[in-house]
Amino acid sequence: MVEPNQNSRSQLQQSGRADGLPPIPAQTTSSNFEAYGKFTSIDHKPFSVRVMRRAVTESFDVISAAMVFFAKKLGWFPRVEPYIGYGTGSYSRLICRTLLAPAKRSAGLLVRGIRAACLVPAARTKVRINIDGVPLQTVQVGDSETFEIPDSKQLKSSEYAISDESGYLDLVAMRELKPGRHDVSYTVGDRAPVHSTLYTIARDAKVGIISDVDDTIMVTQVPTFWRAAYNTLLLNPRKRVSVPSMSVLYSKLHEMFPAAPFFYLSTSPWNLESSIRHFIEYHGFPSGPLLLRDLDPRPVTFIPSGVEHKLEFIEQLMADFPDMKFILIGDDGQRDPTTYATISKRHPGRVIAIGIRQLRPGEAGSYLQKITGMTTTQPAPSANVPVFYGTTGVNLIHTMLPYLRNVFSKKRRYRLLT
Repeated sequence: MVEPNQNSRSQLQQSGRADGLPPIPAQTTSSNFEAYGKFTSIDHKPFSVRVMRRAVTESFDVISAAMVFFAKKLGWFPRVEPYIGYGTGSYSRLICRTLLAPAKRSAGLLVRGIRAACLVPAARTKVRINIDGVPLQTVQVGDSETFEIPDSKQLKSSEYAISDESGYLDLVAMRELKPGRHDVSYTVGDRAPVHSTLYTIARDAKVGIISDVDDTIMVTQVPTFWRAAYNTLLLNPRKRVSVPSMSVLYSKLHEMFPAAPFFYLSTSPWNLESSIRHFIEYHGFPSGPLLLRDLDPRPVTFIPSGVEHKLEFIEQLMADFPDMKFILIGDDGQRDPTTYATISKRHPGRVIAIGIRQLRPGEAGSYLQKITGMTTTQPAPSANVPVFYGTTGVNLIHTMLPYLRNVFSKKRRYRLLT
């Protein structure tokens, strides 16, 4: 994780901390997808699907156990890989992962995807966390931490939080923070603390931008399997290519809505967070939290699909920011048009516009994929908000931006008249 310099870190701490503040209460939470329904549970799938999924899950467990065994034989011990968090003002969402690594391994390194895919989780690891120098104190009921409001008679607290079996630690910190950037530090054992950024969103921010990553801002060619595999796993991450003029579009959106947060939502695994974050910084896209996917097979619900993952996190953002309206930007190679149309219908009035980057013929899959129906590019779905299409950022600049200017100039004129 890119660490703030010493001056900026001290400024962050001074802006968000006062001497004598009590510890920040925090509770672990879990993915909404884990709260499975009848049709997501593996027990309600056809027999062949149940057998396949259980075989994959058990094989994954065996491979993970072997990796952990050899890592410990090599003398590796736990470290933290911190990810960017975001806050609503009254509470903040933090996420990190505990991994086994050599003594001198640093967090946030830019590495090839194939190397990132081989990270070894450190299960059930104790992590101490501070926000702007103020420690977090996890709230527990009995031996289990929970996101539910606990019974004060049974409440216990701890100066550390504990990661799950895959090394993930997802926390909600309950303390009002000033809008802006805050410093979060994570400490495991005797290792030096590692730092990440927490973006606290201003209460008066009325517009937010949710963006896909693969083939929306970064060329991945997801519909063509072998190209996507090469670009993701083997290509030097410094050579990843930006979709033409999309950074210009995002810069103009940032100028139009200076207070608007950018959320980057991708079906890529958390293993690639460092690579994607460096890409966003290097190519000049506005900074913001990344919401990625855990690809570890879950015993009951298996692996959430890309659509399920995106719906889950957009729903989470809608709940976290109930007064915010969103601009959704994606591509037509991963069912984004249908996903975004679904969100616009579930939440009438919450989606301002949808921008879809259209994949070119060479990106949309091979000829065999197209004639067999395997390509995932989609026709325009039915949506109750304006949907703008274009192969580059320039196309969307000429279509979507004039619409947004017109909508918000009318709103300003209305407020002046009333």
